[in-house]
Amino acid sequence: MNPAPQQKLILASTSRYRRELLLRLRLPFEVMSPEVDETTLPGEAPAQIARRLALSKAHAVAVKHPQAVVIGSDQVADLEGTALGKPLNHPRAVAQLQAMRGKTVVFQTAVAVVCHATGFAQCDLAAVRVKFRTLSDAEIEAYLHAEQPYDCAGSAKSEGLGIALLECIDNDDPTALVGLPLIRTCSLLRAAGFEVLAP
Repeated sequence: MNPAPQQKLILASTSRYRRELLLRLRLPFEVMSPEVDETTLPGEAPAQIARRLALSKAHAVAVKHPQAVVIGSDQVADLEGTALGKPLNHPRAVAQLQAMRGKTVVFQTAVAVVCHATGFAQCDLAAVRVKFRTLSDAEIEAYLHAEQPYDCAGSAKSEGLGIALLECIDNDDPTALVGLPLIRTCSLLRAAGFEVLAP
């Protein structure tokens, strides 16, 4: 007897970084834009922002595809309680890196898995502590011109040249800093009844 087919898997994100990470699991999946408002709510802490947006993104796509298992994710850089999102342009990226130099920043990366047909909806959070070097303005400019990480929370891509900005990284889910914590993603998928290592 052939095993029952897996449910459709959807990544509710247009991030190329998350897509590349999810490809590591060798699962067939579709990519869809969640189209949610990412405005921060008053008094919301960085970890709360990441959790809320990860769930919102997953639910936004799951509403349209209720039988599918949907993955949503969000990342917010937490600098001493202040949320740093995507800079989107050069001046803001400079300001972010200047503010972070010599300090420890916690990158709060949330992942949510939702399936409306089964009523499953869970979210987990991976916190990655990153110590930045005491960077000179010249180093910041050289890095930004080389990599232009304007679509990355906190203006740093650790998987690229951004590793040269850092003194150390402390985490328990190595892919979390890039944007999708795969250990937690696998755990949530299994909890949702989606077999990652299906025979």
